[in-house]
Amino acid sequence: MIDLNKLTITRAHKDMSAGKYSVRDLVDAYLEEIEKKNADINAYLHLFDDIDERVEIAQRMFDDGTATLLTGIPMALKAVIAKKGQVTNAASKILRNYRAVYSATVVERLEQQGVVFLGSANTDEFAMGGTTENSAFGVTRNPHDISRVAGGSSGGSVAAVVANMALSALGTDTGGSIRQPASFCGAVGFKPTYGAVSRYGAYAMGSSFDQISPVAKTVEDTRIVFEAMRGADDYDMTALPNETWDTDNTKDKYKIAIPRTLVYDSSDEVKKVFDDFVEKVKSSGHEVEDVDIPILKEVLAIYYVLIFAEVSSNMARYDGLRYGSQIEGKDLWDTYRKTRGQGLGNEVKRRIMLGTYVLSAGYADKYYEKALALREELKGELSKVYEEYDFILTPTAPVVAPKIGSMENDPLTEYLMDIFTVTANTAQTCAISIPAGVGADNMPIGVQFMAPPEKDDTLFDIAKSVKV
Repeated sequence: MIDLNKLTITRAHKDMSAGKYSVRDLVDAYLEEIEKKNADINAYLHLFDDIDERVEIAQRMFDDGTATLLTGIPMALKAVIAKKGQVTNAASKILRNYRAVYSATVVERLEQQGVVFLGSANTDEFAMGGTTENSAFGVTRNPHDISRVAGGSSGGSVAAVVANMALSALGTDTGGSIRQPASFCGAVGFKPTYGAVSRYGAYAMGSSFDQISPVAKTVEDTRIVFEAMRGADDYDMTALPNETWDTDNTKDKYKIAIPRTLVYDSSDEVKKVFDDFVEKVKSSGHEVEDVDIPILKEVLAIYYVLIFAEVSSNMARYDGLRYGSQIEGKDLWDTYRKTRGQGLGNEVKRRIMLGTYVLSAGYADKYYEKALALREELKGELSKVYEEYDFILTPTAPVVAPKIGSMENDPLTEYLMDIFTVTANTAQTCAISIPAGVGADNMPIGVQFMAPPEKDDTLFDIAKSVKV
């Protein structure tokens, strides 16, 4: 019997290398959990039909001595990341039965190492949302309390890991979509520096914000997956080679900044867990100081103006002619009129309309161009902070996981849950969310470390150095 609760990637590799169990045994253990739990949690939209083939390939790697640390590791794959021959529908009716004709670069890299992807994980439609309630195929429920959301948009990926339905998973993080559900569910979610990981094969939401991101139960497992998929890619001009990164920059003692006025926007239970965590950071030998970073109060507005604009541009292709289902009319114009927007949910439509508005004549200068300028100002202000401090520390989310349906018809409240996470995406830096404690009803609460661009490795170091 495999104890999935305590299993890590390194432990699984050692066990399979020693012959304690096979790849088939490990994968079947996770498939059994999926069979038992997925009807309640809804982490997976469907399982892939090549699992047996991938298991055989992974087992041969162990048998012939070519196995890597990730060989045979069962993972979930967010439904906006393409896997060749498999349904990749972005949790949208417009792509309900679409099968990808190629695999994302990260999928190819991990499968070369022997990873077994189990299935397509639920998400807010086209990754637009923070609760997975915007999925066309039902909400993903929090494994700790199925009356609550798992978070989003990578809620399915995170819930699969926490519920032992995958050992690790891939999601995407555009404004906190891996870190926020990691906080809500009690996992480790890592958002790399923009360009650290190829975006090729991930459906674009905000092209200057998106990053494919790993989630796992431990900091080390998250690091292992990240290192296996990072690096330059001929298919993504924004992906940077590993040589760009300074990996020899860890310290025994770090200096950490806390934007305390921003933390005040959290609930009382989040503030208590955060304050307790800060004391643990200090007792671990690190220096912590409160700082004032006024522009952080403006980042949420900057982010949403820019992300809506990029959404409106990226979603233009789903017109039923190039991509998506089509409703045939009496002529081409009638077909286009009937098809346009059909199969898309309300949140996607809302973002398309708002993005079109901020890009329209007469308003682009007022909103979009101003937000672009403020984005550069944000980068400059953070650079000044990082001249003196190694990290910025905040809660990951201002609240614990909300009840399902509690924010229905209230998108602004949902957007406000991103107050701590959007900074890293807007400034194109890196961040990690780690479990810090629990609030009311034993619901997990996470904290977030942010670091300068290309200092990803230091985040794993600080995250492991603090004993919770």
